[in-house]
Amino acid sequence: MSDAVTYERRDGIGVITVNNPPVNALGQAVRQGLKECLDQGLADGEARALVVTGGGNTFPAGADIREFGKPPQEPSLPDVIDAYESSDKLVVAAIHGTALGGGLEVALGCDYRVAVESAAVGVPEVKLGLLPGAGGTQRLPRLAGVQNALEMITGGNQVKAPKARDMGIIDAIVGADLVDEAVAYANKLVSEAAPRRPIRDMEASAESDSVFDDFEKGLQKKARGFLAPFHCVKAVRAAVDLPFREGLKRERELFQELMDSPQSKAQRHVFFAEREVGKVPGIGKDTPKREIKSVGVVGAGTMGGGIAMNFLNAGIPVIIKEVKQEALDKGLSVIRKNYESTAKKGRISMDDVDKRMGLIMPTLDYDDFKDVDLVIEAVFESMDVKQDVFETLDRVCKPGAILATNTSTLDVNRIASFTGRPEDVMGMHFFSPANVMKLLENVRGDKTSDEVVATVMDLSKRIGKVGVCVGVCDGFVGNRMLHKRQAEAVALVDEGASPEQVDKVIYDFGFPMGPFAMSDLAGLDIGYSIRLERRKAGDPDAQELTWLDKLAEKGRYGQKTQAGVYRYEEGDRTPKPDPEVAELIEQHRRDKGITPREVSDQEILERCMYVMVNEGSKILEEGIAARALDVDIVWIYGYGFPVYRGGTMFWADQVGLGEIRDRVRQFYQDQGGEQWKPSPLLEQLASEGKGFHDAK
Repeated sequence: MSDAVTYERRDGIGVITVNNPPVNALGQAVRQGLKECLDQGLADGEARALVVTGGGNTFPAGADIREFGKPPQEPSLPDVIDAYESSDKLVVAAIHGTALGGGLEVALGCDYRVAVESAAVGVPEVKLGLLPGAGGTQRLPRLAGVQNALEMITGGNQVKAPKARDMGIIDAIVGADLVDEAVAYANKLVSEAAPRRPIRDMEASAESDSVFDDFEKGLQKKARGFLAPFHCVKAVRAAVDLPFREGLKRERELFQELMDSPQSKAQRHVFFAEREVGKVPGIGKDTPKREIKSVGVVGAGTMGGGIAMNFLNAGIPVIIKEVKQEALDKGLSVIRKNYESTAKKGRISMDDVDKRMGLIMPTLDYDDFKDVDLVIEAVFESMDVKQDVFETLDRVCKPGAILATNTSTLDVNRIASFTGRPEDVMGMHFFSPANVMKLLENVRGDKTSDEVVATVMDLSKRIGKVGVCVGVCDGFVGNRMLHKRQAEAVALVDEGASPEQVDKVIYDFGFPMGPFAMSDLAGLDIGYSIRLERRKAGDPDAQELTWLDKLAEKGRYGQKTQAGVYRYEEGDRTPKPDPEVAELIEQHRRDKGITPREVSDQEILERCMYVMVNEGSKILEEGIAARALDVDIVWIYGYGFPVYRGGTMFWADQVGLGEIRDRVRQFYQDQGGEQWKPSPLLEQLASEGKGFHDAK
C-alpha cells in the first residue's frame, strides 16, 4: 500500500485521502495508492459508500508534470478514473483548495462532488500546450454543458465553487469540516437510495449546430498562433459526435499530438522557467531579506503612477513625490481613474478603490521619504536628473533603505556612485504600462548586496511581478536585444522592404505587433532622444540619422500625435500606411545612394530574429543574464515573445544553433557590423551540437 494515499472508515463511509504535499500531485505513487485504496474500500463490507479527498491544503491539484515526456508508468490516470467510475459503491469527491487538471478529472470520475465555498476547479492544461487527457474533455461537457466546457478547457482558468455549483460541476457547498460533512452527505445519499451517477452514461449535446464553428471563430484572435485551444475544441466536439469510449480514444490521440508538439515543449519550458527564474544563482534561500513596509516613488507621471499602483494593490503604503502640485494632482487623478475603470469592469469594488487611494501620501518634499524602506525613482531618462535625485535620496533616506532606479538603459553602477551606499542601490526596471506588464527587470550593480537582491526578488513576487535578475550594460537584457532588432528592421527598410512588410513578418511570427507599430505605440521621440544624446556624447556605437529619426524631427511621434511610421484616426489605434512616409523613405534612400531591392519575408525573419539570438548569446557570455531561461522570460513577459515558441533562446535551440550560426556568419560577411560578429558562445555551442539550455 502506498503511503501517499490512505484509507479509513468513518461513520460507515470509507474515506480515501491523498497525502502528497504540497499540492497532492497525481504522480505514480498517488495513482497506485488511489487504485489500491479503492479496492480496499470496495472490499470493506462495512463501508456503505466512499469519499475521496485531499490531505493538507488541497484536493489533488493536477498531474505531476515532471512525468511529462517520460515513459508512462502504470496505473495510468485514465485507468484509475475508470475504476472509480465503474465502482459498485457510490463515490463522493470532497474538494477543498483546488481541483485542477487531473484532480478535477478524478472528481469527475466520482458520482457526486461537494466542496467548501473557497474551493476552485479548473482544467489548466491548455496553458502547457495540452488538453485534459484523462477524460476531462469527454466528461465535462456531459456534466456542465458544451459551452461551459469549451470556455473552461480552452481558457484554462479556475472556477470558484459557487459558480461551479451553478454550472452543475459541484453538487453541494459544505462547511469547513469538509470530510465530516462529505461523510454525512454520503450517508444521506445512501439513506435516500440515491443512484450511482457515472458521467459517461450522460449525453453531451451542443446548444446549436454552429456552436463549435462559432467558438473557433472567437478563438482566432484570442488564441492566435496557439495549437492547443483548437485541439481542445476538437476534443469537446468528439464528446458530442462520438460514443463515450470512442471520444476518449479521440481525446488521447489529440493529447498525444500536443504532447509531441514543439508548442507544448515550449510552453512547458516557460512553466518551469518562470518558477526557476526567481532563484538567483549564488543567492541562497537563507540570504536575509529586508522588510518592506512602505515605499516612496519619485515621479507621478505615467510610469511613476503605474509603479505606485503595484504596491497599493499589495496593500503597501506609497509616498509619491512630484516637483509641482499640478503634476502631483494630475498623477493622483490618473491613478484613481485607472482604479475606477477596473471597478467598472467588476474586477475590484469601489471600496477597494478607496482603500488603495487611501494608502497614497502625496508630497512635494523629499524629506517625507525619511522613513520609507524602498524608494523607486521614475524621472526623466537623463543621467544629470538622476544624479540630483540620488544625491538627495542618499541624504534624506534612513540607513538600510533600498534606493532603486527605473532606468531602462542608463548605467546603474554610475547611478549608485552618486550615493555613499552603492550596496543599497539596484535597478527595478518596470515595463509600461507598469501596473499591467508582468516583467520586472531587476538590475544588480557591481556593489549591490546579496541582501538587497534577495529582498527585491522576493518583493517582485509580492507585487505580482515576474522578477528577473540581470547585470549592468546598456539596455540590460531586453532593450539591448530590442535595439539590435530595431536597427536591423530600419536597415531592412533602407534596403527595400516596407515598414508594413517588416511588421507583418514579425506579427505573423507571433508577436502582438511588429517593430514599427511598437515604435509608434512607445513614441518615436523616445528612441530619437536617446540616439541624439549618444551622438552628442560622441558614442562610437551611436547610429547615424535614420528615416525613423526624420519622422520624429517632423513631430510624427506615433500614436500620441496620430502620425508616426503609420497614421492613426481619432480614437482608433489601427495603424494605416501613409504615402508621406513612403516618400520620406524613398528620399532617404536617394540621399544615401541606396538602390532598393526586393527583400524576402524569410530574410526579414532571419535578420530580425537571429540578430537577437546573437546578442542574447553575448549577454550570456558576459554574465549579464545568468541563464538562457532568464533571457526567455524577459522576452516573453516584457516584449510579447510568443509563449508557444518558448522565448528567444529556447526558440533558437529548436531551430538549431548550427543553422543560426551559419546564417549569422553569412550576414556578417554580407552586412558587416558588430551586431553580426558571431558570438563565441554561439560558435562553441553550435560546433558541439548543443543548445543554449544545455550550457551550464
